[in-house]
Amino acid sequence: MTLEEFLVQTQGDVRKLVSDRMAEGGYLKAEAAFTDVVMQHLSECGMTFDTRPLHIERKISGAMLKLNGYAVSDDADQLDLFVTLYADADTVQNIPDGEVVKAAEQCLRFLGKAADGTLANAIDPSDDAYELCLTIRDCYAELEQIRVYIITDRQTKTKSFKPKEVAGRSVRLEVMDIERLYRHWSEGKPRDELVVSFEEICGSAIPCVYVPGEDEDYDYALTAMPGNALRLLYDRYGARLLEANVRSFLSQTGKVNKGIRDTLRDAPERFMAYNNGIVLIADEASFSRTSDGSTGLSWLKGMQIVNGGQTTASIYFTKRKHPEVDLARVRVPAKVIILHRHDPESEDLLIGDISKYANSQNAVKVSDLSANKPFHIELEKLALATYCPDGVGRWFYERAAGSYNVMLAREGTTPARVKKIREVLPPSRKISKTDLAKYIQAWSGNPDIVSLGSQKNFDRFMSDPASPAASVSLDVAGYKQLIAQAIIFKATHKIVLAGEFNQAQANITAYTVSWLAEQVRDRISLDSIWQRQSISPQLSAFVRIIASRMDEVLRQGAGGAQISEWAKKEECWTKVKTATFPSIPAGIPELAR
Repeated sequence: MTLEEFLVQTQGDVRKLVSDRMAEGGYLKAEAAFTDVVMQHLSECGMTFDTRPLHIERKISGAMLKLNGYAVSDDADQLDLFVTLYADADTVQNIPDGEVVKAAEQCLRFLGKAADGTLANAIDPSDDAYELCLTIRDCYAELEQIRVYIITDRQTKTKSFKPKEVAGRSVRLEVMDIERLYRHWSEGKPRDELVVSFEEICGSAIPCVYVPGEDEDYDYALTAMPGNALRLLYDRYGARLLEANVRSFLSQTGKVNKGIRDTLRDAPERFMAYNNGIVLIADEASFSRTSDGSTGLSWLKGMQIVNGGQTTASIYFTKRKHPEVDLARVRVPAKVIILHRHDPESEDLLIGDISKYANSQNAVKVSDLSANKPFHIELEKLALATYCPDGVGRWFYERAAGSYNVMLAREGTTPARVKKIREVLPPSRKISKTDLAKYIQAWSGNPDIVSLGSQKNFDRFMSDPASPAASVSLDVAGYKQLIAQAIIFKATHKIVLAGEFNQAQANITAYTVSWLAEQVRDRISLDSIWQRQSISPQLSAFVRIIASRMDEVLRQGAGGAQISEWAKKEECWTKVKTATFPSIPAGIPELAR
């Protein structure tokens, strides 16, 4: 598929979202639909967190502000803002850098006014931007990373700009244009963009020992990575550098990470002796000669840290919090594995094994290697083998991030072929691991855990012995029940998005599904929902009523605080269960009499 064909396909997806919303009695601007498509992609491929649409284009105090969406990390230490430039064109068009910079500046103005509290004081608490303004104001000083993404269906000359300083914090500017989005779609993994030149960041190739592979899996190199180089790479790429890692950064309070911090501060020259090092994978590598004529590592393409994310992040955050630390004296042992495999499934298995066996600093739980757990492998098999009642369509279980796009790229050899595949496996019937955990947890009565965010919810889902994951039946009947729960959640989410709910739409959705399950779990026919592949109009109408009441209950419980924070508390769910809601009407087909 060419870039032009990909653009036409993307615009088709956008227009379908708009028409679907109109068919449901709502309204969705094409710019908002395009934003949703791109933000969902960035979230699914690990480049950002749970994304939320928030469309703002207004003047405040004579300054134009623009924002189309945002994402906040689970620990509220990283913030991404999205601003969209949408042309709605079916041919690839260029966009001047000046227009991109102007949109970025409008978004940066929003950020600055939110950070100093100006916006929260200027807008009404019922405004859809109010909660985000409070969040930014309250956590701005603690943010470790801030990014602004300019997303567009046109093609830009410049993909990233120099960081800007806003209210004392450095803000990175990145562009996700149609060309970059196409590369992600066709290549299936955003790490393909990570080209690291050690000649650029270190001044020369770094000395290494290179060992060509004796089989078809990988080549091998050993080196000592300069501490400043690791810090710079983490500053530049952040979580993207650790996408293939089995864990995110665990904070500096853990025993091992505290030891790393103390060594950096007190004995940086001994870091290499004390530290077990890191393990990198890459898709390509280049070697040259160092100044003394020995073998040197020049650059890596597709670099990822699969073991040593804790070490890397600890170096970065220690330097940030203690600028006096001398990283010039720090060397980190590094094992570099240059992969030969290009099959995503085989590559994921190899990376999982590398992570499992290489890690020796913070113990890897079985739940960390989530994609390769039997639970997910069996669900993937069930999804491949179980057809919808029409005998043609199926649901797609995305066990590995990006595998849906990889499948389309591999099997969709022509636009007609892609169209046919998407008819059988439409994006609306794609479920990721984190999505599944959200659907099951909500239906099992854990909306407070769902409200913690996708990653924390998923961790609880996989690791807690009391999690509903332990009771899932991994057979065809059990799979159909899971899909029915997904249908209920997705339908509820659509209803909430189409409603007049300015804030906490994700929380309203999770709590509405959990409340419904509490009331009807024993008498609802999930099989009938599977057979229909939707919920009935009668159930939809009742869900709309409950969602409206849920919005009121959550607001009252929050008492002026942020609803998203209140919703994370078990006390919130307790109060919701004791609140008064409308009675369930007769005539809902899914419910037994």
